[in-house]
Order: sequence, then C-alpha cells, then structure tokens
Amino acid sequence: MDSDLRTRKGLRGFSVNRLIPNVLTLAALCSGLTAIRFALQGEFRLAVIAIFVAAIFDALDGRVARRLGVASRFGAELDSLSDFLCFGVAPAFVLYLASLKDGGSLGWVATLMFPICSALRLARFNTGLLADTPPPAWTGSYFTGVPAPAGALLALIPLMVSFQTEAIWPEATWPRHPLLAGATLVVVGGLMVSRLPTFSFKKGRVSRHLVLPSLLGAALVMGVVVSSPWIGLSLLGLVYLCLIPFSWLAYQRQASRERAVTSGDVVSLHAADQGPPSRA
Repeated sequence: MDSDLRTRKGLRGFSVNRLIPNVLTLAALCSGLTAIRFALQGEFRLAVIAIFVAAIFDALDGRVARRLGVASRFGAELDSLSDFLCFGVAPAFVLYLASLKDGGSLGWVATLMFPICSALRLARFNTGLLADTPPPAWTGSYFTGVPAPAGALLALIPLMVSFQTEAIWPEATWPRHPLLAGATLVVVGGLMVSRLPTFSFKKGRVSRHLVLPSLLGAALVMGVVVSSPWIGLSLLGLVYLCLIPFSWLAYQRQASRERAVTSGDVVSLHAADQGPPSRA
C-alpha cells in the first residue's frame, strides 16, 4: 500500500508551472552563450541583440515564478549563475573582441574587472537573502548597486554608439577606442559593487493622474528604440545613469523617516518605563 502510494507520487512529479520559470532562465543562459558565439564570429550586432534577449528572459523568469507561486531556492541560484554569464562574462567578452583586444594587457585587465564585479555583486545579493534580520519592507524598492542587466546595458553603450556612427561617419572609430571601452567597463563594474541605492522599478506605483503621461512616454521610448535601436538603447542607459542621484536622495529620505519613527518609538517606550511623573 505504502509502496503504491510512493510510486504514484513519483509518477506525478512536478507540475509544468514549476518548470516554466527555470525554462525561461535556461533560455536566458542560452542567449548569453549565443552572444559569445556571435562575438567569436565577429557578429557584434547579433551578440548585443542576444544579450538583450537574455535580459528579456531574465526579467520574465522571476515575475512568472512569483505570479505562479513557484519561487524556489533552486530557481534563485540558477538565475544568479545565468546572470553572471549573460550580464557579466558575455558583455566583457564581446567588448574585448570588439575593441579591448587592441589595448594589450590593460585591455584584458579591464575585461577581467567586469565579470569579477558582477560575481561579487551577485554573491552579495545571495547572502543578503539569507540575513537573519530582514530589512524594512520599503527597501524592496531599491537595489544595492547597479543590477547586472542594467550594468550590461551601460557597459555596451560605447559599442552601440559605434554601430550608429559607422552608418553615418565610417571614419569615426573613437566609440570603439580601447581606452573608452575599458574605462566604461571599470566604472560600470564599480557601480555594480557599490552601495549606491538604485531604483528597482519592481514595486513602483504610478499615480492615477500620471498613467496617461506614462503610457505616452513609454510609446515615445519604444518609437525611438524601434526607429533607431542603438541610439535609443544608449539613451535609455544614460537616462538610467541620471536617475541614480534621484534614487539615492529618495532612499535617504525614506531612511531618515524610518530612523525618526524608530527613535520616536524608543522615546515613547522609555517614557512609559519611567511611569507617571511624581507630584511635589
């Protein structure tokens, strides 16, 4: 009887819903590996497109897992490994073959820095999930440092600009200069491992009166990206950079408010412990 029950449970296995997020993560991993293949073949445009396809799959897998209620520790670890390859190794490798290989040893050092920073950031994120005391709920609206997909977008800006300038001004080779590409990798890698709070856009809410302007803005952005993808994506990266100071200010305001509430509670509890004031 017990063996028959165990057999039925073994045949039942996992539901398809539990596999969908992991399939999306594996699709992102395949896209990152394909970007490396395109870079080896000298197809740098296709390599960049493959990295952005990986970013789309990466954005979907976590949301699908939460919507279906099938988030797991295995899926989180698989997602981190995929992020390291797709947004750490692949962008650095593409940039090395496109421009940094002409920079000699310094170009290779800059190439190494980016995936190392990506690995350190992902390791810090994973250990933060295991913290004994969870952070306040409002901190879920922020990342610590630039997330890996956004870091890949920022790192690829010089290469994307070169795609556009080649069509207009073929003699302009400055976007692919090893110094510019290497400096971009180092700076973006530093932003990834920094403690700067950045907007996560996962829990953001749009006010009712801003819904229509937001939709119009999104349509404008999509129109620019469709008509001139390399310039549009580069501008998106620059806009994201410009939002970092605002995210820091918003984080500091909420942290100050949290400290004020906490200190107020402490003061009130201390006053309660002292009891009512004595009459002279």
